[in-house]
Amino acid sequence: MLSLSASVPIWLATQATDLRKSFDSLAEVVRQQLRGDPLSGHLFVFRNRRADRVKLLYWDNDGYAIWYKRLEVGTFRFPASTDGRVAMRAADLQMLLDGVDLSSVKRSRRYRRPAS
Repeated sequence: MLSLSASVPIWLATQATDLRKSFDSLAEVVRQQLRGDPLSGHLFVFRNRRADRVKLLYWDNDGYAIWYKRLEVGTFRFPASTDGRVAMRAADLQMLLDGVDLSSVKRSRRYRRPAS
């Protein structure tokens, strides 16, 4: 079971990643492809070429942690991006992992505090 805090930033690598990679190799993908800091506590999400597997990498206070999911049927629908990465909220990631195509989701307008 995966429990996500609404305040944790989540980054998706929209291009396929070799999921044979483990902790240090995925951390390097975070640095190079996602232009992020793997020690930041953010959650980084990767998919394979067939989009039937995902790996999540995050720093958990004293070491890296990986969460891995393989679908028996179907694929994960990652949103498109021009720069290879997408920021998302925990609710969006949960829907993506549950099989919802995020491009078909219609959201009502909500207030969002501007980034400083």
